[in-house]
Amino acid sequence: MHQTTAYGRERTPTNMRIRRPWARRTAVTTVSAAALVALAIPAEAATTTASTASTSTTATAAAEDVDYATWQTDCQAVMNQALPYLKTRIAAPRPGEKQAVVLDIDNTALETDFGFSYPQPANKPVLEVAKYAQQHGVSLFFVTARPGIIASVTDYNLKHVGYQVGGLYVRGFVDLFKDVAAYKTAQRVDIENKGYTIIANIGNSATDLSGGHAEKTFKLPDYDGQLS
Repeated sequence: MHQTTAYGRERTPTNMRIRRPWARRTAVTTVSAAALVALAIPAEAATTTASTASTSTTATAAAEDVDYATWQTDCQAVMNQALPYLKTRIAAPRPGEKQAVVLDIDNTALETDFGFSYPQPANKPVLEVAKYAQQHGVSLFFVTARPGIIASVTDYNLKHVGYQVGGLYVRGFVDLFKDVAAYKTAQRVDIENKGYTIIANIGNSATDLSGGHAEKTFKLPDYDGQLS
């Protein structure tokens, strides 16, 4: 059955949003047993510390409903600003600098809230930018509010769709009771402590980007929190 969205497009089962059990709404994340079964690992998968001033590029919109095509257009608009910046920044490294880009996962690196499949598809505009970075020697770190219990399936998913995972930060049990923004900031500090300069931080929520420790931030749309 087709439904008409707030954007005037027909909404079909292939582009309807599906809420994920780890959707980011509070500092505590729970995962259902059914979700873990759905995310079972495929057989082939078995085998600087100082804070820097951060400037932000953002796409903002409010909607009662989220249309997939509109979301992709809005994501592309932000990445159209991110890519030229990264090309310039990557081409001018500081002496001895190890460059890194930090990415959120749900509705940033991956298409989490539209349809359901495993592995989840990459968010194409973000993957395009990430591929440019990784092809030019930049390490990709993923900082997510997902719980550690699904770390392995998340790592496999990211690699399967084309990301080179330099590091994956998921929440341990103690982290589940921490403020999400503070948790994510602490992970970026840890990346800096490993000797990396975070030249860009990409996410779709304020909690992904607040707290500094990135030279520039790029905010994808979450439509007033409708996307996790």
